[in-house]
Amino acid sequence: MSSSQKLPFLISIPHGGTRVPHEIVEEVCITPGDLFDDSDAFTRDIFAAANLVRKQLSADVARAFVDLNRPADQLPPEYPDGVIKSETCWGKPVYNAGRNPSPEKIGTLLRGYYYPYHEAIRSSLSQPGIMLALDCHSMAEKAPPTAPDQGNQRPLVNLGDLSGKACDPVLTDCLKNSFIKTLRCSPEEVVVNSPFKGGYITRTYGNNPIPWIQVELNRSLYLSDRWFDRENLSVNPDRLEELNQSFREVLIEFSRSMDF
Repeated sequence: MSSSQKLPFLISIPHGGTRVPHEIVEEVCITPGDLFDDSDAFTRDIFAAANLVRKQLSADVARAFVDLNRPADQLPPEYPDGVIKSETCWGKPVYNAGRNPSPEKIGTLLRGYYYPYHEAIRSSLSQPGIMLALDCHSMAEKAPPTAPDQGNQRPLVNLGDLSGKACDPVLTDCLKNSFIKTLRCSPEEVVVNSPFKGGYITRTYGNNPIPWIQVELNRSLYLSDRWFDRENLSVNPDRLEELNQSFREVLIEFSRSMDF
């Protein structure tokens, strides 16, 4: 597909990475399982659409170490689940006791991983032909203790547009309908602005200058026993391919319905 034929979307996948930054590898104590649970595991597979859309950005650093969807000043100890975390969203420690990153190390992490991703977003937004951006995530089937909806069962899909501030609700509703049609689910299973209205990326870049929607996919769609091996932290690749194909169909259906 040529560049002129690609869908006019920017896809951002900030939480799908698993890499431990080499700058802190000696200090971390987080287990592979806790690192997995804190990440948006397999979202880089599920939302892969680089050959279909104008631009796709995907981070490889794990959010447990550098969270690209937080403000740069949300730092420990005041913000344990901020941009540089001291614990995961499930309350699991990231670093060995007394080994949390120093201010100098925090600066190194921000310069090496955080600022480049946001610069890539800004650079992408300056390119012609991109009309809408999707910030793509996954969400736990039931909310973790730190979430505002803690313990609650979550929908299959959550679309966040900051109650219309980041994107015209007409566009959001159109995307919702595309998910409902493609996933063959009920309207109640695709929810707008609940529990997530949009994180830092959506708040910062929404309608500045183009509309943004945060997309959250329920992990029960692929981390259920039917597809997921907890011991090996692996998912049936056929299921990931199915979900990726569904996401691509959503984008195509959405583009057609909005005449993009």
